[in-house]
Amino acid sequence: MTSLPRTLLDLATILSPDRLRGTLERAEELQILDLGPIERLLARSEGHRGAGRLRRTLELYRPPPFSRSGLERRFLDLVRGAGLPTPSTGFNAFGYELDVYWERERFAVELDVYETHGSREAFERDRLRHEDLKLAGVEMIRITGPRLDREAKAVIERVMRLLTQRRRQLRDAGSGFEQAAGERAADELGPG
Repeated sequence: MTSLPRTLLDLATILSPDRLRGTLERAEELQILDLGPIERLLARSEGHRGAGRLRRTLELYRPPPFSRSGLERRFLDLVRGAGLPTPSTGFNAFGYELDVYWERERFAVELDVYETHGSREAFERDRLRHEDLKLAGVEMIRITGPRLDREAKAVIERVMRLLTQRRRQLRDAGSGFEQAAGERAADELGPG
């Protein structure tokens, strides 16, 4: 006796790529295709057999992320090629614009080139920004343009590992993370 698939990921493992595309197309025609819940499902389904196939099939339905630079475009191409969830670019969080940001994971990537950060003032400002984001519960890493050019595969593998690690940290912290963030916000507002 065979059991029915329990999730869209299970369907992605048993349907042919053409049937999966057809299923998504039909959902779009019926106006019931909602990428938000599917992206959240994919984000928590690291390693599931159907996740990669479903991510690739959904590419057609995702709006292209806005990108201001060739460095961002190269990085986003690597993210897509690795099957990672599509991050936001130019995202404003906690008073700062972040180059690349996975909101659910509270994980940011700053893409640096010396030409835009090559002054003492920029150096100091970047350190303060890093601290402010850390205090707000955002994990941030920096990737330089030359490093991305030199070792793209190693860079994206590290980003994948760091994202996975970040998901675990947030999952393990559970509501304690949210409670701590709320307490920090209350402390910053002062006595009520």
